Amino acid sequence: MTTTSDQQDAMDIAGRVGLVAYGIVHLIVGWLALQLAFGDREGEASSSGAVKQLAEQPMGGFLVWAVAIGMFLLAIWRVLDAILGHATDDDSDRLKAGAVGVGKAVLYVAVGISAVRVATGSGSGGKSGTDSTTAKVMDVTGGQLIVGAAGLAVIGYGGWLIYTAWSERFLKKIDGKDQSGNTGTAFKWLGKAGYAAKGVAIGVIGSLFVYAAATHEPKKSGGLDEALHEVLEQPFGPVLLTLVALGIVAYGLFAFARAKQDSPS
Repeated sequence: MTTTSDQQDAMDIAGRVGLVAYGIVHLIVGWLALQLAFGDREGEASSSGAVKQLAEQPMGGFLVWAVAIGMFLLAIWRVLDAILGHATDDDSDRLKAGAVGVGKAVLYVAVGISAVRVATGSGSGGKSGTDSTTAKVMDVTGGQLIVGAAGLAVIGYGGWLIYTAWSERFLKKIDGKDQSGNTGTAFKWLGKAGYAAKGVAIGVIGSLFVYAAATHEPKKSGGLDEALHEVLEQPFGPVLLTLVALGIVAYGLFAFARAKQDSPS
């Protein structure tokens, strides 16, 4: 019979594998963003672009499948942790944790599906159809309001990540024994840079959706790649994009740090 301890161990292993996969994706996205900052506009600086880049490496097929499995495991771990890890909380906290866990799980599943599509050859060409999806939503009654509200929600999430970086709330994810000394300092600055950079990038994505809704131009919306191009077009764009890219790399390294914890939740 499987014991509670065995179940917790299985959850921890799934979480570690998933966090390593998530870290790898962020490292590659950061590298692609750095290339974009230095003038190479060939690659797509997004999760799907990172998976495609990974597929082109030696043993790329194996690595892409490993990322796909890792992301699905991370999604399962996130949902189970949200439910079981907050069983003793009150109803409002449990519902909040469950909603956040499911939301993050959806993002992980999206990356996993992208990896499966690349591994099977069905997602090897073209960019994401964000603008076409936005156009379909805008065609329905109240579509502009829906897209605008979604954009504001995304901006809010980006702001929350920036607040997380500033307040150092992410340190709760690191064991107390790793919060001191040189290791603790490294984890702290990786987390601050990573969460801040992700917050900026996600905030730009949200602003693109708000702008698309306000102007009724679906093609103005976009994902991470479009957001990073938008950063590049600002004054001192290459410098700003380089900082964001390094922050995304830092987030990937922070994911590795979380994966090494005794309990990565």
